Amino acid sequence: MVEQRAGVATFGGKPVTLIGPELKAGERAPNFKLVDKDLKIVRLSSLGHKVKIISVVTSLDTGICDMQTRRFNEEVAKLGDKATLLTVSADTPFAQGRFCGAANITHKVASDYKDVKFGKKYGVLIKELRLLLRSVFVVGKDGIVKYAHYCKEVATHPDYEGALSAVKKELGS
Repeated sequence: MVEQRAGVATFGGKPVTLIGPELKAGERAPNFKLVDKDLKIVRLSSLGHKVKIISVVTSLDTGICDMQTRRFNEEVAKLGDKATLLTVSADTPFAQGRFCGAANITHKVASDYKDVKFGKKYGVLIKELRLLLRSVFVVGKDGIVKYAHYCKEVATHPDYEGALSAVKKELGS
């Protein structure tokens, strides 16, 4: 049975239930199967042998998710090819494609719309809404989670500096 975590996060101030485990630094990052805007499969293993930032947003159609996606897009661009960024939401791949085109997003964006298995494996699926909780994961080249941040309230920003600090530490810079 899949773990359910009640009351650890809120949506609009109302408690929600998260499905899946809370990942912690030091654990192996679960592999996943998502779909990108071109309907191609994206897996953790397909992101290459780099430090990975996995930025999870509730919906790219919301202001904070838009800002989070743009911020990480800019920050990872500064790192050159040392790290890679993946934004994940439960939006359809077509909606993600429209957003990326309009916002000039250059990193990989992928959807968990089909079966929300990513949400369950990473403990970010909001049971009541079938959306994903805003969160950020940094995964090292070795496939181990180096940083995990789950927002307590969906409508708050993640800890950008904490995630970027974990990336820089992993890169040795």
